[in-house]
Amino acid sequence: MITLTPDAIAKVKSILTEHKDETGLRIAVVGGGCSGFQYQMTLDKEPREDDKIMDMEGLKVFVDPQSLVYLNGTKVDYVDGLNGSGFKFDNPNAKASCGCGDSFEC
Repeated sequence: MITLTPDAIAKVKSILTEHKDETGLRIAVVGGGCSGFQYQMTLDKEPREDDKIMDMEGLKVFVDPQSLVYLNGTKVDYVDGLNGSGFKFDNPNAKASCGCGDSFEC
């Protein structure tokens, strides 16, 4: 399972109000980044046939089975501070991550 903090859920819901065609958040792991894998978050209209669908306070989150292997147990937060704002992934499966926190190694 993946969890989103209340701040992350609120931010995604806020973004979705501006994108009426999309109904949920897709979280995925794709190849690339300086550590081998990187996180990807996009808005999506509907889940794919094999997606794991999670409901988080009314927010639909879609994750494909391959990404779920790398994301299981991950907590996603939204931070807004002096150093900038954005989504932060706390992934217990990552053996190493880059300085920016956007890519990781398993």
